[in-house]
Amino acid sequence: MKLTVEFPSVVHRNGPAEISRLARAIEEIGYDEIDIFDHVVMGHPHPDRESGPYPANMPILEALVTLGYIAAVTERVGLGTEVLVLPQRQPVLTAKQFSTLDTLSGGRVRVGVGVGWQDSEYEALGMDFRTRGAAMDEAIELMRACWTEPSIDFAGEHFVSKAMSMEPKPLQTMNGGEIPLWIGGGSKAALERAGRVGDGWMGSGILGDAAVEAIATVKQAAEAAGRDPEALGFQCQLATPPRAGDPSTREYWARSADVAATAAAAQAAGFGWAAVNVTGVFVAGARSIDAMIEQLGVLHDAIRSETG
Repeated sequence: MKLTVEFPSVVHRNGPAEISRLARAIEEIGYDEIDIFDHVVMGHPHPDRESGPYPANMPILEALVTLGYIAAVTERVGLGTEVLVLPQRQPVLTAKQFSTLDTLSGGRVRVGVGVGWQDSEYEALGMDFRTRGAAMDEAIELMRACWTEPSIDFAGEHFVSKAMSMEPKPLQTMNGGEIPLWIGGGSKAALERAGRVGDGWMGSGILGDAAVEAIATVKQAAEAAGRDPEALGFQCQLATPPRAGDPSTREYWARSADVAATAAAAQAAGFGWAAVNVTGVFVAGARSIDAMIEQLGVLHDAIRSETG
């Protein structure tokens, strides 16, 4: 089983040197990838919007800039987004950012994308929340064209590119492969999109029969699109992110045996990747960089012992 960690933005308080130390330690422990989740802004409580699951003042580092920094201080570990809210970003610019990251990191990039849930964030970025599904499909197609085609010609309802070139291509493309693009989200639309156009699916806290059913839905969508369902990858974040007022999500990552058992259950359900949320590790009591590194080592060894 491959193991990835969701890097904690809270460590911005420790400064650049400690951020570098944590990233290098994650690589040295033996994790396969470092992922960053994405929000550009978070909405305060307001009469015209529903309350979100996280506080507006939660610190969140920008995903692609942070991955670029981590790329410069590591050598082997993969670099990914889990997940980038793609429809609220301009896809040609986003394609360029990922392509550059892939080139400068030596071909270590995996792209995870989702449609998001926060309409106020879309509004702040000047994008349309209501059409995010259709915009997502166009953005994926356009980004892949940017990464592979010598001339980018695309005419959609949301995005247009006429006889344009993007060079250099990502290193993975130059080496005969492609940047893997995985789809996140638990809705039926997300599952079907993962099967139809994704290289894999990223789920969060979905286990047991629900996970088996979700993976089956992804594979059925792949078959319907004429794709090989066995070529797809599947990743499970082992618990939903910690939330205020819910002790079960705030203590989970301190219980290494429970985490390892969850990973084993995820593997049995069909997941080949497991994600460890380091913000959850922080909330569960590992409040220093040293404590985070120690607990990440314990979790890594416990999960490997159960899943291989």
